Amino acid sequence: MSALRDPIRLIPLLFAGAIIVGTILLSLPFATNEGVGAPLLTALFTSTSAVAVTGLIVVDTPTYWSGFGQGVILLLFQIGGFGIMTAATLFGLMAGRGVSLRERMATQVERNRLETGDALSALKLIFAITVTVEAVVAIILTARLIAFYDAPPLNALWNGVFHSVSAFNNAGFSTYSDSVMGFQSDPLFLGPIMFAVVLTALGFPVMQDLRANHFSWRRWSLHTKITVLGTGALLAFGFIAILAMEWDNPATLGPMGWGSKILNAAFHSVMPRTAGFNSLDVGAFHDETIMANFFLMFIGGGSAGTAGGIKVTTFFVLFAIVLSEVMGRKDAGLFQRRFGHDIERQALSVTVMSAALIFASTTYIASITPIPLDDILFETISAFSTVGLSTGITGDLPPSAQLVIVMLMFVGRVGTITVATALALGGRDRPYRYPQENPIVG
Repeated sequence: MSALRDPIRLIPLLFAGAIIVGTILLSLPFATNEGVGAPLLTALFTSTSAVAVTGLIVVDTPTYWSGFGQGVILLLFQIGGFGIMTAATLFGLMAGRGVSLRERMATQVERNRLETGDALSALKLIFAITVTVEAVVAIILTARLIAFYDAPPLNALWNGVFHSVSAFNNAGFSTYSDSVMGFQSDPLFLGPIMFAVVLTALGFPVMQDLRANHFSWRRWSLHTKITVLGTGALLAFGFIAILAMEWDNPATLGPMGWGSKILNAAFHSVMPRTAGFNSLDVGAFHDETIMANFFLMFIGGGSAGTAGGIKVTTFFVLFAIVLSEVMGRKDAGLFQRRFGHDIERQALSVTVMSAALIFASTTYIASITPIPLDDILFETISAFSTVGLSTGITGDLPPSAQLVIVMLMFVGRVGTITVATALALGGRDRPYRYPQENPIVG
């Protein structure tokens, strides 16, 4: 299986290479508005956040980075998003089709011969969706900025393109210092951003299934059914929770009319799926709203897309396992389909490893800073799930804590792809089994 592991190892290496190149470019004097090279940690943090399509920042993007620097950031999260979609889709499809495909891929790799028909078709569709959605959203945002905000055409075009690409790739970077808080009453600006985020957070396999089978429920794959309905349920939960919890908060929804309250509650139910834009002051959220965001951010979006987190399917596979145990069923499954034990083990492994990494990182940062624990936990979950939302502590973290956040962004984006695929492709049966003995549980 060593030949199969090489492509899996290549993913983190390629992303690490992109981060290094981005760090070098952002360290150049003309990448900043002051004409002085950015400190290495600042450049590294920003480059990692862009390639990992996270959106966490330690300096203000529009005031600190020059036009060249902002262009580099845009290029990095475009490459990061497209590369992630491509890698996650191709390896995800390989991992999800069972042993026969695994054996075929092993033979092809060992012979240094890959049949590129399916891969080329998938890449073409990814490219077509990327170009189409980004162009349409950019046109809408640009027109809105010119017509309603009297922005100069070139300035409006740059801001429209930047936010469109950032939204499509779930990057969360903005050319405005307050993200999109200046548009919190504008559905024609926030709406297209929400659309792009939700679409790409579904993941490419879902897009491919919807293109092939349209709205024929019976023909949808189990993955598509879980992702679409799970996404809808989580969006509804986030919307209701934020609307109810923040309705009277004078620092968020409180002063708004009911229309703006609904718009911003909907927007902030989408963003934890891992986009990172904010139209409200996240640091002013009530504690219970922060807790709801923990839940939404940790789950994230759909597999093989630009979203992070443990993924919607992972969460609902675990939910089905618990439900089957409670109901005394031997098999776990959904929609009249049962899950294989390998999938159950993968879901459990990804979730436990993710939670352990977040716990360890939170503990370390809490031990070296006086920052409240809930703010640190929000930051670490946001970094690992590549969300980009923050309560405002990112720039105040000491250098070692910022390096931990860098590690979380990288592992959270690349590691889940690598681990899930390695688990799916790397399983092998021993020629023997140990005697069974069950410990006491619970």
